[in-house]
Amino acid sequence: MAPEENAETAHLLRSFERRFLAARALRSFPWQSLEEKLRDSGSELLLDILQKTVKHPLCVKHPPSVKYTQCFLSELIRKHEAVPAEPLDELYEALAEVLTAEEPTRCHRSYLLPSGDSVTLSESTAIISHGTTGLVTWNAALYLAEWAIENPVAFTHRTVLELGSGAGLTGLAICKMCRPRAYVFSDCHSRVLGQLRGNVLLNNLSLEPDATNAMEHPGQDTHHSESPRVTVAQLDWDTVTTAQLAAFQPDVVIAADVLYCPETILSLVGVLQRLAARRQDQQAPDIYVAFTVRNPETCQLFTTEMGRVGISWEAVPRHDQKLFPYEENSETAILKLTL
Repeated sequence: MAPEENAETAHLLRSFERRFLAARALRSFPWQSLEEKLRDSGSELLLDILQKTVKHPLCVKHPPSVKYTQCFLSELIRKHEAVPAEPLDELYEALAEVLTAEEPTRCHRSYLLPSGDSVTLSESTAIISHGTTGLVTWNAALYLAEWAIENPVAFTHRTVLELGSGAGLTGLAICKMCRPRAYVFSDCHSRVLGQLRGNVLLNNLSLEPDATNAMEHPGQDTHHSESPRVTVAQLDWDTVTTAQLAAFQPDVVIAADVLYCPETILSLVGVLQRLAARRQDQQAPDIYVAFTVRNPETCQLFTTEMGRVGISWEAVPRHDQKLFPYEENSETAILKLTL
Protein backbone atom coordinates (compact mmCIF):
# COMPACT_ATOMS: atom_id res chain seq x y z
CA MET A 1 0.00 0.00 0.00
CA ALA A 2 1.36 3.42 -1.00
CA PRO A 3 2.20 5.92 1.78
CA GLU A 4 -0.68 8.13 0.68
CA GLU A 5 -3.10 5.21 0.96
CA ASN A 6 -1.71 4.30 4.38
CA ALA A 7 -2.25 7.88 5.54
CA GLU A 8 -5.79 7.94 4.14
CA THR A 9 -6.62 4.64 5.83
CA ALA A 10 -5.18 5.81 9.16
CA HIS A 11 -7.21 9.02 8.91
CA LEU A 12 -10.37 7.04 8.15
CA LEU A 13 -9.81 4.71 11.11
CA ARG A 14 -9.14 7.66 13.38
CA SER A 15 -12.31 9.37 12.22
CA PHE A 16 -14.43 6.29 12.93
CA GLU A 17 -12.71 5.78 16.28
CA ARG A 18 -13.24 9.35 17.54
CA ARG A 19 -16.85 9.53 16.38
CA PHE A 20 -17.85 6.14 17.76
CA LEU A 21 -16.17 6.66 21.14
CA ALA A 22 -18.03 9.96 21.46
CA ALA A 23 -21.28 8.38 20.21
CA ARG A 24 -21.74 11.02 17.53
CA ALA A 25 -24.66 10.87 15.10
CA LEU A 26 -24.12 8.10 12.55
CA ARG A 27 -24.74 10.50 9.69
CA SER A 28 -21.51 12.30 10.67
CA PHE A 29 -19.34 9.24 9.93
CA PRO A 30 -17.34 9.17 6.67
CA TRP A 31 -19.39 6.40 5.12
CA GLN A 32 -18.72 7.48 1.54
CA SER A 33 -14.96 7.33 2.08
CA LEU A 34 -15.39 3.88 3.58
CA GLU A 35 -17.36 2.68 0.54
CA GLU A 36 -14.60 3.88 -1.77
CA LYS A 37 -11.93 2.17 0.33
CA LEU A 38 -13.89 -1.11 0.41
CA ARG A 39 -14.14 -1.13 -3.40
CA ASP A 40 -10.41 -0.56 -3.70
CA SER A 41 -8.88 -2.55 -0.86
CA GLY A 42 -11.34 -5.21 0.30
CA SER A 43 -13.21 -5.86 3.51
CA GLU A 44 -10.31 -6.39 5.93
CA LEU A 45 -10.63 -2.68 6.70
CA LEU A 46 -13.95 -3.43 8.39
CA LEU A 47 -12.22 -5.64 10.93
CA ASP A 48 -9.84 -2.79 11.73
CA ILE A 49 -12.82 -0.47 12.19
CA LEU A 50 -14.48 -3.03 14.47
CA GLN A 51 -11.37 -3.07 16.67
CA LYS A 52 -11.25 0.73 16.76
CA THR A 53 -14.92 1.07 17.71
CA VAL A 54 -17.08 -1.68 19.25
CA LYS A 55 -14.06 -3.71 20.40
CA HIS A 56 -12.07 -0.67 21.55
CA PRO A 57 -10.86 -1.15 25.16
CA LEU A 58 -12.60 2.06 26.23
CA CYS A 59 -15.91 0.86 24.77
CA VAL A 60 -15.56 -2.57 26.32
CA LYS A 61 -14.99 -0.96 29.73
CA HIS A 62 -17.43 1.95 29.32
CA PRO A 63 -19.93 1.00 26.58
CA PRO A 64 -22.06 3.45 24.64
CA SER A 65 -25.80 3.00 24.21
CA VAL A 66 -26.81 -0.52 23.14
CA LYS A 67 -29.16 0.89 20.50
CA TYR A 68 -26.40 3.14 19.17
CA THR A 69 -23.99 0.21 18.87
CA GLN A 70 -26.68 -1.87 17.18
CA CYS A 71 -27.38 0.84 14.58
CA PHE A 72 -23.66 1.33 13.95
CA LEU A 73 -23.01 -2.36 13.38
CA SER A 74 -26.07 -2.67 11.14
CA GLU A 75 -24.75 0.15 8.96
CA LEU A 76 -21.27 -1.37 8.89
CA ILE A 77 -22.76 -4.69 7.74
CA ARG A 78 -24.77 -2.93 5.03
CA LYS A 79 -21.58 -1.35 3.69
CA HIS A 80 -19.88 -4.76 3.71
CA GLU A 81 -22.76 -6.47 1.90
CA ALA A 82 -22.72 -3.78 -0.79
CA VAL A 83 -19.34 -4.99 -2.08
CA PRO A 84 -18.50 -8.47 -3.45
CA ALA A 85 -16.75 -10.15 -0.50
CA GLU A 86 -16.98 -13.15 1.78
CA PRO A 87 -19.12 -12.63 4.92
CA LEU A 88 -17.20 -11.48 7.98
CA ASP A 89 -18.31 -13.59 10.92
CA GLU A 90 -16.88 -11.10 13.39
CA LEU A 91 -19.38 -8.41 12.31
CA TYR A 92 -22.40 -10.68 12.65
CA GLU A 93 -21.19 -12.06 15.99
CA ALA A 94 -20.77 -8.54 17.35
CA LEU A 95 -24.28 -7.61 16.19
CA ALA A 96 -25.78 -10.77 17.70
CA GLU A 97 -24.14 -9.89 21.01
CA VAL A 98 -25.68 -6.41 21.22
CA LEU A 99 -29.10 -7.62 20.00
CA THR A 100 -29.40 -9.70 23.18
CA ALA A 101 -28.13 -6.94 25.51
CA GLU A 102 -30.46 -4.79 27.63
CA GLU A 103 -30.40 -1.00 27.23
CA PRO A 104 -29.36 0.74 30.47
CA THR A 105 -30.55 4.22 31.42
CA ARG A 106 -26.93 5.42 31.35
CA CYS A 107 -24.39 5.25 28.56
CA HIS A 108 -20.84 6.44 28.04
CA ARG A 109 -18.96 8.76 25.71
CA SER A 110 -15.18 8.90 25.56
CA TYR A 111 -12.93 11.61 24.13
CA LEU A 112 -9.29 10.95 23.26
CA LEU A 113 -6.74 13.53 24.45
CA PRO A 114 -3.42 14.42 22.76
CA SER A 115 -1.55 12.99 25.76
CA GLY A 116 -2.89 9.49 25.06
CA ASP A 117 -5.26 9.79 28.02
CA SER A 118 -9.00 10.16 27.60
CA VAL A 119 -12.07 11.68 29.22
CA THR A 120 -15.01 9.31 29.71
CA LEU A 121 -18.45 10.57 30.65
CA SER A 122 -21.45 8.74 31.98
CA GLU A 123 -24.47 10.47 30.44
CA SER A 124 -28.21 10.24 30.22
CA THR A 125 -29.47 8.45 27.11
CA ALA A 126 -31.99 11.28 26.63
CA ILE A 127 -31.05 14.70 25.22
CA ILE A 128 -33.10 16.51 27.86
CA SER A 129 -33.74 14.46 30.97
CA HIS A 130 -35.35 15.18 34.33
CA GLY A 131 -35.97 18.82 33.43
CA THR A 132 -32.36 19.83 32.81
CA THR A 133 -30.09 20.17 29.78
CA GLY A 134 -27.02 19.58 31.95
CA LEU A 135 -26.95 15.81 31.67
CA VAL A 136 -25.34 15.67 28.22
CA THR A 137 -22.33 17.26 26.53
CA TRP A 138 -23.00 20.10 24.08
CA ASN A 139 -20.84 21.40 21.22
CA ALA A 140 -19.53 24.53 22.94
CA ALA A 141 -18.14 22.45 25.82
CA LEU A 142 -16.06 20.47 23.30
CA TYR A 143 -14.98 23.66 21.53
CA LEU A 144 -13.91 25.31 24.81
CA ALA A 145 -12.01 22.16 25.85
CA GLU A 146 -10.11 22.23 22.54
CA TRP A 147 -9.22 25.89 23.05
CA ALA A 148 -8.07 25.22 26.62
CA ILE A 149 -5.81 22.35 25.52
CA GLU A 150 -4.25 24.62 22.90
CA ASN A 151 -3.88 27.45 25.47
CA PRO A 152 -2.93 25.70 28.74
CA VAL A 153 -1.14 28.76 30.15
CA ALA A 154 -4.57 30.34 30.76
CA PHE A 155 -5.22 27.65 33.41
CA THR A 156 -1.86 26.32 34.62
CA HIS A 157 -1.37 26.73 38.41
CA ARG A 158 -4.60 28.73 38.64
CA THR A 159 -7.96 28.20 40.38
CA VAL A 160 -10.77 27.67 37.88
CA LEU A 161 -14.50 28.08 38.60
CA GLU A 162 -16.80 26.62 35.97
CA LEU A 163 -20.40 27.83 35.84
CA GLY A 164 -22.97 25.33 34.59
CA SER A 165 -20.54 22.42 34.28
CA GLY A 166 -23.09 19.97 32.88
CA ALA A 167 -21.61 16.52 32.25
CA GLY A 168 -18.11 17.85 33.02
CA LEU A 169 -16.24 17.38 29.73
CA THR A 170 -14.52 20.78 29.63
CA GLY A 171 -13.35 20.68 33.22
CA LEU A 172 -12.11 17.11 33.06
CA ALA A 173 -10.09 17.91 29.94
CA ILE A 174 -8.60 20.99 31.64
CA CYS A 175 -7.77 19.01 34.78
CA LYS A 176 -5.98 16.35 32.73
CA MET A 177 -4.22 18.61 30.21
CA CYS A 178 -3.73 22.11 31.67
CA ARG A 179 -2.48 21.52 35.24
CA PRO A 180 -4.75 23.93 37.16
CA ARG A 181 -4.06 24.37 40.87
CA ALA A 182 -7.73 23.83 41.71
CA TYR A 183 -10.92 23.27 39.74
CA VAL A 184 -14.48 23.91 40.91
CA PHE A 185 -17.27 22.29 38.90
CA SER A 186 -20.63 23.90 39.65
CA ASP A 187 -24.28 23.52 38.76
CA CYS A 188 -27.62 23.98 40.48
CA HIS A 189 -29.50 20.79 39.56
CA SER A 190 -29.09 17.91 42.01
CA ARG A 191 -29.03 15.22 39.32
CA VAL A 192 -26.34 17.10 37.39
CA LEU A 193 -24.26 17.45 40.55
CA GLY A 194 -24.54 13.73 41.22
CA GLN A 195 -23.47 12.97 37.66
CA LEU A 196 -20.56 15.41 37.93
CA ARG A 197 -19.23 13.72 41.05
CA GLY A 198 -19.52 10.35 39.34
CA ASN A 199 -17.68 11.56 36.23
CA VAL A 200 -14.85 13.09 38.28
CA LEU A 201 -14.29 9.76 40.02
CA LEU A 202 -14.74 7.83 36.76
CA ASN A 203 -11.76 9.76 35.38
CA ASN A 204 -9.52 8.90 38.35
CA LEU A 205 -9.57 12.35 39.91
CA SER A 206 -10.12 12.72 43.64
CA LEU A 207 -12.80 14.97 45.09
CA GLU A 208 -12.44 17.50 47.89
CA PRO A 209 -15.39 17.18 50.29
CA ASP A 210 -16.24 20.89 50.36
CA ALA A 211 -15.47 23.51 47.73
CA THR A 212 -15.30 26.69 49.82
CA ASN A 213 -13.36 25.00 52.63
CA ALA A 214 -10.72 23.81 50.16
CA MET A 215 -10.38 27.31 48.71
CA GLU A 216 -10.25 29.07 52.07
CA HIS A 217 -7.45 26.85 53.43
CA PRO A 218 -4.95 26.48 50.62
CA GLY A 219 -2.13 25.86 53.10
CA GLN A 220 -3.70 22.53 54.03
CA ASP A 221 -3.34 21.21 50.48
CA THR A 222 -1.86 17.70 50.55
CA HIS A 223 -2.28 16.96 46.84
CA HIS A 224 0.63 16.34 44.52
CA SER A 225 1.36 19.49 42.51
CA GLU A 226 0.41 17.72 39.27
CA SER A 227 -3.04 16.81 40.60
CA PRO A 228 -5.53 19.68 41.02
CA ARG A 229 -7.86 20.03 43.98
CA VAL A 230 -11.22 19.15 42.45
CA THR A 231 -14.55 20.08 43.99
CA VAL A 232 -18.20 19.98 42.94
CA ALA A 233 -20.33 22.82 44.25
CA GLN A 234 -24.04 23.55 44.16
CA LEU A 235 -24.39 27.06 42.78
CA ASP A 236 -27.72 28.69 41.99
CA TRP A 237 -27.12 31.77 39.85
CA ASP A 238 -30.19 33.54 41.22
CA THR A 239 -29.33 33.14 44.90
CA VAL A 240 -25.52 32.89 45.15
CA THR A 241 -24.03 35.84 47.02
CA THR A 242 -20.95 37.94 46.35
CA ALA A 243 -19.30 36.48 49.46
CA GLN A 244 -19.97 32.91 48.34
CA LEU A 245 -18.42 33.59 44.93
CA ALA A 246 -15.43 35.34 46.50
CA ALA A 247 -14.81 32.32 48.74
CA PHE A 248 -13.90 30.25 45.69
CA GLN A 249 -11.05 32.71 44.98
CA PRO A 250 -11.18 32.05 41.22
CA ASP A 251 -8.39 33.18 38.92
CA VAL A 252 -10.39 31.99 35.91
CA VAL A 253 -14.15 31.61 35.40
CA ILE A 254 -15.51 29.66 32.43
CA ALA A 255 -18.92 28.68 31.11
CA ALA A 256 -20.00 26.76 28.00
CA ASP A 257 -23.37 26.49 26.26
CA VAL A 258 -25.25 28.50 28.87
CA LEU A 259 -26.79 31.15 26.57
CA TYR A 260 -29.85 29.17 25.56
CA CYS A 261 -32.71 31.36 26.85
CA PRO A 262 -33.25 34.98 28.04
CA GLU A 263 -33.89 33.98 31.66
CA THR A 264 -30.60 32.11 31.90
CA ILE A 265 -28.71 35.00 30.31
CA LEU A 266 -30.09 37.49 32.85
CA SER A 267 -29.15 35.14 35.69
CA LEU A 268 -25.62 34.70 34.29
CA VAL A 269 -25.10 38.46 33.98
CA GLY A 270 -26.19 38.78 37.62
CA VAL A 271 -23.48 36.28 38.63
CA LEU A 272 -20.91 38.22 36.60
CA GLN A 273 -21.92 41.44 38.40
CA ARG A 274 -21.40 39.74 41.76
CA LEU A 275 -17.99 38.47 40.63
CA ALA A 276 -17.14 42.08 39.74
CA ALA A 277 -18.12 43.21 43.26
CA ARG A 278 -15.17 41.33 44.79
CA ARG A 279 -13.03 42.57 47.65
CA GLN A 280 -10.54 45.24 46.67
CA ASP A 281 -7.61 42.96 47.50
CA GLN A 282 -8.82 40.36 44.98
CA GLN A 283 -7.83 40.58 41.34
CA ALA A 284 -10.63 40.24 38.78
CA PRO A 285 -10.71 36.74 37.28
CA ASP A 286 -10.29 36.04 33.60
CA ILE A 287 -13.68 35.00 32.23
CA TYR A 288 -14.34 32.90 29.11
CA VAL A 289 -17.84 32.11 27.83
CA ALA A 290 -18.24 29.63 24.96
CA PHE A 291 -21.50 29.27 23.09
CA THR A 292 -23.09 27.95 19.92
CA VAL A 293 -25.07 30.55 17.99
CA ARG A 294 -28.52 29.01 17.76
CA ASN A 295 -30.45 32.27 17.92
CA PRO A 296 -28.58 35.52 17.11
CA GLU A 297 -31.10 37.49 19.18
CA THR A 298 -30.19 35.49 22.27
CA CYS A 299 -26.48 36.21 21.79
CA GLN A 300 -27.29 39.88 21.18
CA LEU A 301 -29.19 39.98 24.47
CA PHE A 302 -26.09 38.69 26.29
CA THR A 303 -23.75 41.32 24.87
CA THR A 304 -26.36 44.06 25.40
CA GLU A 305 -26.86 43.11 29.03
CA MET A 306 -23.11 42.99 29.62
CA GLY A 307 -22.77 46.48 28.15
CA ARG A 308 -25.59 47.70 30.39
CA VAL A 309 -23.73 46.62 33.55
CA GLY A 310 -20.30 47.74 32.35
CA ILE A 311 -18.74 44.40 31.39
CA SER A 312 -16.59 44.61 28.24
CA TRP A 313 -15.84 41.68 25.98
CA GLU A 314 -13.77 40.59 23.01
CA ALA A 315 -13.98 37.56 20.72
CA VAL A 316 -11.24 34.98 21.22
CA PRO A 317 -9.51 34.02 17.94
CA ARG A 318 -10.43 30.58 16.63
CA HIS A 319 -7.97 27.84 17.55
CA ASP A 320 -6.26 25.57 15.06
CA GLN A 321 -6.63 22.01 16.27
CA LYS A 322 -9.78 19.91 15.93
CA LEU A 323 -9.48 17.27 18.64
CA PHE A 324 -13.08 16.31 19.24
CA PRO A 325 -15.90 15.33 16.88
CA TYR A 326 -18.75 17.84 16.89
CA GLU A 327 -20.97 19.61 14.38
CA GLU A 328 -18.60 21.66 12.24
CA ASN A 329 -21.41 23.52 10.52
CA SER A 330 -22.54 25.09 13.79
CA GLU A 331 -21.20 28.56 14.62
CA THR A 332 -19.36 28.37 17.93
CA ALA A 333 -17.44 31.18 19.61
CA ILE A 334 -15.63 32.15 22.81
CA LEU A 335 -15.84 35.58 24.41
CA LYS A 336 -13.29 36.86 26.92
CA LEU A 337 -14.97 39.20 29.40
CA THR A 338 -13.40 42.02 31.41
CA LEU A 339 -15.09 42.98 34.68
